[in-house]
Parts: sequence; structure tokens; C-alpha cells
Amino acid sequence: MKKASQTRDLTTPPFQSGQIWQMEKSHILIGEVGKTLVEYKVLKGTLNRGPIRLTGQPALHDFLKVHKAILLH
Repeated sequence: MKKASQTRDLTTPPFQSGQIWQMEKSHILIGEVGKTLVEYKVLKGTLNRGPIRLTGQPALHDFLKVHKAILLH
């Protein structure tokens, strides 16, 4: 079996507070980043409000990969 660190896509940068990921119809704003969990908001359109969500880093990486998200600079 491969370890999780070996299977992670090397082209995806690690999460940092303040990152914005663009998807087709929404954006994801990264809040606090812990050892295993990430706090984020899903922003749709021009609205800057939405619930704060909490998930594991591998799950969020998979979600962003499936939805072909792009990191904005």
C-alpha cells in the first residue's frame, strides 16, 4: 500500500490561509488550516457570505481535483 503523502498530486500546492480556488460557478476561500483539517467558505457569484465549513485536507484536495479548481494568485 502507498502512503497518503505519496498518492497526493504533487501539482496541487498545500493549503494556506487566504487562498482562493476558482471552480466553474463558485469560489472556495480557505480560512484556517490545521494539521489535518481545513476551514473554508464556498462563495457563489458576487456574494461574499456563506457558511463556514470544516473538512479534512485529503477530502478537500479530492473535491477540488474532481471539480477542476484553479488556484488564483
